[in-house]
Amino acid sequence: MPSKYWEDFCIGEEVITPSITITETHLVNWAGLTMDFYPLHTDEEYAKKTIFKGRIAHGPLTFALAIGLIYRTGIYGDSILAWLGVENLKIPLPVRIGDTIRVHTKVIEMRETKDPSRGIIKFHWEVKNQIDENVMTLDYLLMQYRKT
Repeated sequence: MPSKYWEDFCIGEEVITPSITITETHLVNWAGLTMDFYPLHTDEEYAKKTIFKGRIAHGPLTFALAIGLIYRTGIYGDSILAWLGVENLKIPLPVRIGDTIRVHTKVIEMRETKDPSRGIIKFHWEVKNQIDENVMTLDYLLMQYRKT
């Protein structure tokens, strides 16, 4: 049985993750893993001619790194039964090679389900860069074990 349960969370609970600096290796590995070799991410000369004036990280890469950073905090313990999805995903600013990102997460909603062994929690995530700008925001929904 899990050591952490739905009831162990509370509305307003916040966690800030450790940070990670985005490197060229992240972009190259992500492109290889996903086959997303779009030149905005992989071709500096092409990217220089865009509104971004240089290469930027893939949006899904930023999201995946945010998931890993959250996991490293241990906030969920072993309470997760299922990932239910993401709502309101926004990417207001690009993430560039050399940027350092971290995630601020906050419990914004908790609801019971018909099954008393489960509950749903909605977390709001703000992925921030090194100068505290939001580069991604989203609401992350999890189904978690309840005490029975």
